[in-house]
Amino acid sequence: MELGLTGKACVVTGASRGIGRETARQLCSEGAQVLLVARSEQELRRACEECGRAGAARNGRAAAFPCDVTDRDAAERIAAEANERFGRADVLVNNAGTAKWRDLYDVPDEDWQLAWEINVMACHRLMRALVDGMRERRWGRVVNVSSTAGKRPSRLMPEYSVAKAAQLSLSRLYADRLAGDGVLVNAICPGPTKSELWVGEGGLADQSAALSGYSSREQALEQAGAGRPIGRLAEVHEIAAAIVFLCSEQASYVAGAAWSVDGGTVQVII
Repeated sequence: MELGLTGKACVVTGASRGIGRETARQLCSEGAQVLLVARSEQELRRACEECGRAGAARNGRAAAFPCDVTDRDAAERIAAEANERFGRADVLVNNAGTAKWRDLYDVPDEDWQLAWEINVMACHRLMRALVDGMRERRWGRVVNVSSTAGKRPSRLMPEYSVAKAAQLSLSRLYADRLAGDGVLVNAICPGPTKSELWVGEGGLADQSAALSGYSSREQALEQAGAGRPIGRLAEVHEIAAAIVFLCSEQASYVAGAAWSVDGGTVQVII
């Protein structure tokens, strides 16, 4: 299937690892120009090199921009970098984020605020900074990477769940505002995925093992996968493929959606 992404200028946040990195790689392989944004400069450089290799056959290009998306001026700086590198931004993937497992009463106020800044305000500022150019060109795509926890709160990720639910509402507001101008805004809601967030040292699998009394990270991952109707955790490339589709010409009649890509975890029909 031809996705129509050749030459499109894309911005992907949280691009140094996991879903963001694989999304950037797949976009490059489709011939897109991709600005990878993340805090970790070293990891970001490695991701950029990988994406450049993936895009070589179709003239896809990758550029790295180290930046913390929660900085108040981050959106303006990212927009300026995209304009300098590519002359515009056609696609925005808001993927930056993090999570911890803990009880509702154990979350300090500063972590509630951080969850809000990462998942809501950073997305809002970036959309606000980039969508006007998309509207002028009458073509644009925004994909906000939310979570199953945004649809069904997770009792052990309280601040994350609340912020992701707000992110879904924000996505819908922007979708309603922009769809008539050719800018399609959607959200995607992954379930547990074999990314560094889950399988990395000290990640959610290790936290799950500690809180639930599992004997190992492997047992925690096995139990997490067994809880999905499909019977396993998602692979990173499976989530990225859905994101890339929503970025494409083929998703030309999708706006305001919150796609569950969760192996059937959240059992609702909307």
